[in-house]
Parts: sequence; C-alpha cells; structure tokens
Amino acid sequence: MTVLVTGAGGLIGSRLTAQLRRIGARPVSLCKIDAYPRQVYHDHFGISLDDPDFHVGDIAEPGVVDKLIDGCDYVIHAAALADVAACTRRSVDAIKTNIIGTQRVLEAAAATPSLRRVVFVSSASVYGNQLPCDAGLARFAEDTPLQPVSVYGTTKACGEFQTATVLGEAGRSYAIVRYFSVYGEPQVVKENSHSWVVAWFCMRAALGLPLHLNGGGHQVRDLVHVDDIATGTLHALIAPAAHNQTLNIGTGTGTTIRQVAELVRHHYPDATVIGTPRPPGDPLGGYACTGHMAELLGWQPGITVAEGVARYAEWLKATPSAIPAWLHQPAAA
Repeated sequence: MTVLVTGAGGLIGSRLTAQLRRIGARPVSLCKIDAYPRQVYHDHFGISLDDPDFHVGDIAEPGVVDKLIDGCDYVIHAAALADVAACTRRSVDAIKTNIIGTQRVLEAAAATPSLRRVVFVSSASVYGNQLPCDAGLARFAEDTPLQPVSVYGTTKACGEFQTATVLGEAGRSYAIVRYFSVYGEPQVVKENSHSWVVAWFCMRAALGLPLHLNGGGHQVRDLVHVDDIATGTLHALIAPAAHNQTLNIGTGTGTTIRQVAELVRHHYPDATVIGTPRPPGDPLGGYACTGHMAELLGWQPGITVAEGVARYAEWLKATPSAIPAWLHQPAAA
C-alpha cells in the first residue's frame, strides 16, 4: 500500500513513515522542513532529502498535494503549525497551514477515487478547559463539547469539521484522531515554545537550568509516547470500525506538570524547580477517555510515563548534541 503522509519530516511524521516501512507499506512524504534547522531533521529524525519519496513542499500551495496523491491508497494528514505559542504569535500562518492547507489536502483526497481512507490528525487542544469530574481532573470524551482556548486548538477544531464535510460529501472514508500530549525521543524543543514538557525539562536539567513550573505546574497532561501515537494512528488508518469516526489517542491517565518534573528529577537529581506564569492559551488540561479508542481499534497504548521519561533521559544523555545551541545561552535561564 502507498500512504501519503503530510508533515512527514517531524517527530510524529518520521515515526509514522518508519512504522509504515516496517510493515511493508510505501510512504510518500511531504513536509516544509522549516520548523527546525536542517541538521535536526537529518541527525535526529532520520530524514534524507535524497529519498525520492520525500518531497519538500507546502500543503497550502495549489497543486502540491495533487501531484503526490495520485495512486495513493491512504493519506495521513499530520502537517500543521503545531506549536501553541507559535500559532498565537503567527495566527495568519496558523490559518494558512492548518485551515487552508487542510482544505487543499481534503479537496485532493475527495478527487482521488483510489483512496481507502484519510486520517486527519487533530489534538486534545480542541477540548480547551473543562470542569473537573474525577479526583479534580477533567476527563475528555469524544462527545465533550469543543471549546478551544488557543488559536492552535481553534484551527484543529475547524480541520475536524472540514474533514467531515469535504470527505463526507465525497463519500470518502475518514478517521479523526485527537492526539493528547505527545512526547518521546528524539523530540527537540523549539525556542519561545511552552510545548513538549518532557523534552524541555530534560534538556534544561541536563544544562543545570531550573525547570519552569508554568502556573505552578498544576496543569494536567495525558502524556502519550510517540511510538504509541504512531501505532494508534496506523490502527485508525485501517480499522474497519474507525470509518468516519472521531477518537482520542491517549493513555487515560492524567499527569500534572509537577509530577513530570519529579519524574525528570529521578534522572537529574540536582535539578531545581521554579514557579513561572502560565502562558496564554495553555489549557489546564485533563486526560483522555479511551473507551471509544479501545473499542474501535482493539488497542491501547503500552508505554507508561515513567518508562517514557526514562527513555527520553537515556537518549538525551547519549545524544547531548540534540540540545539546541540557543538553550545554552544565559538568557535561557
């Protein structure tokens, strides 16, 4: 099978294409390659621009997706301006990539008779802030009302409606997957971002910098290792029961940012923590209801947060070059 993967150069996209190759599928990759320095894509995500099936391009530009989708059996649409802070700073760019770009992908998919299914990658950010219901934590089920609190979350909610409308009218099968907080090696932090807390904490701890507890660190995240994210997405791509369904991909366990800091400190005992303000658009969070996912896919994530943090810390200690140069500067403290 041939699978078009948009956003294939990043952490999740590169993991998806690697898993596709392992099961004998042919991934056709599309990515702008502009979120990190080129060396990060090559050294840490394993991207080779010499690969004839890897294409550098912008999904929002007319004709780019149309040229690649012909003959494909499936599409995983993961391309996005995915950083909450970046979407807040660059809202027009977020709209161009996450809404206009998504529309280009969907229109191309609707016009491709060979397609068996499109998976649209959404986010738990669509839920926004909800009232706690279990031990003081918010629990997000697929039928929870959408009330995003960030530009990023808003664009993802729009993408969900776009997917159902365009592909539903065309009679194309689709699945919408709402990722919860993705982490795992070889994740690399971005400057002026507050996403990817495991990577942030481990990299700061490795440099002897304090760990920032934004808003006191009381926010809750359902942390899902990137290996489980990729596996769950591929299940959603082919599971008959996932036809035209929306499902969470999470662990069903909530972890506070303070708890993440403590897990990181097991591997960096000298790390200190300080309180910092909670950034705009940073949701209080919660955890996924995973019953619908388990029923549709017959699958559950298998990597615990403690195991995942340990894997990341071990990888970082073996790969210190992954820490960006700007994080070494005095201003980063």
